[in-house]
Amino acid sequence: MSLFKSFTSNSSAFKPMETTMAMFMHISSYRVLSRTSCSSSRRTNSSGLFNSRGISSIEVLSLSNMSNYCTHSRDEISSSKRRSRGPVMAGKKAAEGKKQEDGKYKHTVDLPQTTFGMRANSSVREPEIQKMWEENQVFQKVVDKNSGGSFVLHDGPPYANGDLHIGHALNKILKDIINRYKLLQNYKVYYVPGWDCHGLPIELKVLQSLDQEARKNLTPSKLRTKAAKFAKETVKTQMSSFKRFGVWADWNNPYLTLDPEYEAAQIEVFGQMALKGHIYRGKKPVHWSPSSQTALAEAELEYPEGHFSRSIYAIFRVVSAPQMSSDLLQEFPNLWLAIWTTTPWTIPANGAVAVNTKLEYAVVEVEPLIEHVSSPVETRKKRLGNVLKDEKKLFLVVASELVPKLEAKWGVKLVVKRRQLGSDLENYRYIHPIDNMERPVVIGGDYITTEAGTGLVHTAPGHGQEDYVTGQKYGLPIFCPVDENGIFTEEARQFSGLDVLGEGNTAVVKYLDENLSLIMEESYEHKYPYDWRTKKPTIFRATEQWFASVEGFRDAAMGAIGNVKWVPPQGENRISAMTSSRSDWCISRQRTWGVPIPVFYHLPSREPLMNEETIEHVQSIISQKGSDAWWYMTVEELLPPKYRNKAAEYEKGTDTMDVWFDSGSSWAAVLRKRDSLSFPADLYLEGTDQHRGWFQSSLLTSIATRGKAPYSCVVTHGFVLDEKGLKMSKSLGNVVDPRSVIEGGKNQKEAPAYGADILRLWVSSVDYTGDVMIGPQIIRQMSEIYRKLRGTLRYLLGNLHDWKTDYTVPYHELPRIDQHALFQLENVVKNIQVNYESYQFFKIFQILQRFVIVDLSNFYFDVAKDRLYVGGSTSYTRRSCQTVLAAHLLSIVRVIAPILPHLAEDVWQNLPFQYTTEYGSVAEYVFESRWPTLNERWLALPTEEIELWEKILELRTEVNKVLEIARTGKLIGASLDAKVHIYTSDSGLASQLSELCAAEIDADTLNRLFITSQVEILSSLEDEHNANIPYSGECLIQGKSKVWIGISSAGGSKCERCWNYSEHVGSFLDHPTLCKRCHDVVAVHMPPQVALVT
Repeated sequence: MSLFKSFTSNSSAFKPMETTMAMFMHISSYRVLSRTSCSSSRRTNSSGLFNSRGISSIEVLSLSNMSNYCTHSRDEISSSKRRSRGPVMAGKKAAEGKKQEDGKYKHTVDLPQTTFGMRANSSVREPEIQKMWEENQVFQKVVDKNSGGSFVLHDGPPYANGDLHIGHALNKILKDIINRYKLLQNYKVYYVPGWDCHGLPIELKVLQSLDQEARKNLTPSKLRTKAAKFAKETVKTQMSSFKRFGVWADWNNPYLTLDPEYEAAQIEVFGQMALKGHIYRGKKPVHWSPSSQTALAEAELEYPEGHFSRSIYAIFRVVSAPQMSSDLLQEFPNLWLAIWTTTPWTIPANGAVAVNTKLEYAVVEVEPLIEHVSSPVETRKKRLGNVLKDEKKLFLVVASELVPKLEAKWGVKLVVKRRQLGSDLENYRYIHPIDNMERPVVIGGDYITTEAGTGLVHTAPGHGQEDYVTGQKYGLPIFCPVDENGIFTEEARQFSGLDVLGEGNTAVVKYLDENLSLIMEESYEHKYPYDWRTKKPTIFRATEQWFASVEGFRDAAMGAIGNVKWVPPQGENRISAMTSSRSDWCISRQRTWGVPIPVFYHLPSREPLMNEETIEHVQSIISQKGSDAWWYMTVEELLPPKYRNKAAEYEKGTDTMDVWFDSGSSWAAVLRKRDSLSFPADLYLEGTDQHRGWFQSSLLTSIATRGKAPYSCVVTHGFVLDEKGLKMSKSLGNVVDPRSVIEGGKNQKEAPAYGADILRLWVSSVDYTGDVMIGPQIIRQMSEIYRKLRGTLRYLLGNLHDWKTDYTVPYHELPRIDQHALFQLENVVKNIQVNYESYQFFKIFQILQRFVIVDLSNFYFDVAKDRLYVGGSTSYTRRSCQTVLAAHLLSIVRVIAPILPHLAEDVWQNLPFQYTTEYGSVAEYVFESRWPTLNERWLALPTEEIELWEKILELRTEVNKVLEIARTGKLIGASLDAKVHIYTSDSGLASQLSELCAAEIDADTLNRLFITSQVEILSSLEDEHNANIPYSGECLIQGKSKVWIGISSAGGSKCERCWNYSEHVGSFLDHPTLCKRCHDVVAVHMPPQVALVT
């Protein structure tokens, strides 16, 4: 296939953007740029693509309420394909070997030439580009060359526990866009990727890979070895995927939380907090296995089918009401709180009853439905309590919504007597049915629902996580009368010595019933945690744990939050609320795979030994040997010399640190330990859930030890949903795998390989500050937008094939249309830079979508083709146009580079000329070229000139509408067959149009702007000749200037070379079929004697 055929048959680069771009529009006429800058509103189009946040259809861009410029209509786009394509079509036929009446001028047409393919071939080309970057160390080379300040984006470590998902892609690509932009801005960018390698997710993966026999023989050391191996292998896999996304980083020197130097830094942070009094030991409920007498991690639990618990509905008698409240007891003297629990054995440890402030509660009177109520309700699995057989009036407090359900379950009539919110019940007091001591009604959390139970929750802080949290809020005692064997202790009084999961449970239920505190007992099937080793049920039991007290530095943390820039701004409110209300942080875990808490316990007294000497000694050991040393070294070896003679009196602790403490220490282990990095980091960027996670743990550890936040700015993104806004899940089959997007699925027709740049373009298109959507349709639309953008860049490359910087036409000598084009370009670059700086990439996507893909192609490129192809290879008008095209190419390729680095580099490697930076060095790679320097002269276009082009472009839209009518009426075929007649009573506008008609520079004439053969400005409509103009229409320009537009057939004859009609065709003996312009151009290519012979 010839070069020209490849351009014309497969590409839209050299023809106007057609109706496919109509998907970007929802108004008939739109505008693109304000005079000073761009902004965008956030409307939502009904199209599937634009339901995603931040992806809108063509919207009005305005700023400072100033008028816009560069307008096009839907009609213009749809009709532009019918304009004249004389030189192009002639060249195409010649290139295809088709016979023409006369092809002697084909060699005088300057057709585009480039090796840059229209098809991205991303599955091949992107890896080639990445290999080139890696082999030539381009990232490091650019960093070394850059002379600006440093920029540090500190990477939040993902878990090394499996393949990457689309959320990882969103996160890492956002970071890479920022880093690459900063590189172009002359910053020395330092980006160290990290991985979280400890904790439950990795333990779980290891345990899942083992059979039952292997689990039985799994010692702590063996588990740690397997976990470390698994984590390191996963890091390699994930790193490879991140590289395929096109992410640049210091891949040779990542940070892993399992590295000895990292673990030592973490121990140091822990030690500093401990020495400042921020670390203490207290009680907290954990999963406990009576059968193996140990605390269990979630990974060590199983939830077998078919477990039945002995659930009960019990009641506690209300005895007092808080002051300043309506006293329910005065109206209902026999008032009880109804609770439901699946663990009756925890009733002795009851510390409160919790309600939900958002729920409505009812005081109900219990009435039997019939005289003998129990018989139809009671079954083998369900038994009513004695209290329902009592003749006293009984009033219960239950959630209003549950009244019908409880009536049916209990077989009674519940008559609602009073309703009030849960908040009104706070601080009522009731009598505990076993120890007869008063307990309070408290406000619980969102875990209190109406899905089951009564809407009131029995709260035992020593036997449940949510109970514990609520208990901490109210200062309730953490009472746990159960030993390590699951046996009631003496604190449980009459139940002492009973197994809580057996006879102890039965005894509690029996006692409640005998004391008229049981409404119903029933068997309840649900998922219940079992010890995976012994296959027996576990319990929740409070044990001693290590905590970080936030009270000591909460005020400092709150102050630091206010000094950080949060993107979006509501992030500050989110983390402030969480920090101001958070309880103490439990940092100990009963897990093997993690960094040990460096504590020794005195055997006789159980007092912990942990001071500056012991911590520093352990830190020194771990920095050399890693945290495994804690497990294989003896107490004597782990203790500093001062204590070794008493080593026999101590044992080392077995708790490990919470993984959030691991990652929350990364500022100390990475930012403060590596020479090239700085503390605090310039930027943290993670998902919005990290306000509760990494952002907060990093903040707390940094404030507690250094007194300031570890970051200057924090950017957060939302979660990724499918195209319908649903959460992704394998069961729904709506999971989007980033690898499949890049490399294609099993069925390449249904799931083709789009490449990393398509994924990156999607990332740039969404408003990531909220949840974002992706799916097959959105990806296809991204691919189409990418194709249009690539076509635009190919157009630029192809028409600069013979360009040299020496050919640059000085700005003051450029045609008016070219000066205006540079004004537009500079505004676009300026506004894109503003949005890069504010991390609003979706606005960049919108600007590129409109300006590069739509506006350039549908106006400037469309008009430019005439002078580029037939204006003459070395002519002033072609060189002036190439001057503008070169500026566009060099600017566009650099502003898209952070988002689409592969495309940008592909273009750069196909530049037909060398680019030398302002510092005199040749930029071999696009990221060596720096960001386009702002050209104030281009921006200084006079206001009058801007307003004129606004009018011209609006008028052009209206002219195209009338041309379309004339074409439909068979008066013309292509637009070059037409002559345009214009009349306006606006003398100022008429004068400006007349001036353009008579412009000395051919590129500025109206007929070139309208792509017609002639344009005439009429002085009046009264002339008889004007009355015979066959097609006409009227419009208002800018809503005020009335303009009449007429269309007739063009005068003169059709030029064989450019297809424009001219009276000069036939005037030249040597070239009788050419117009004057083409004759002058051809005379250069074909001397007269050659032409005559031909």
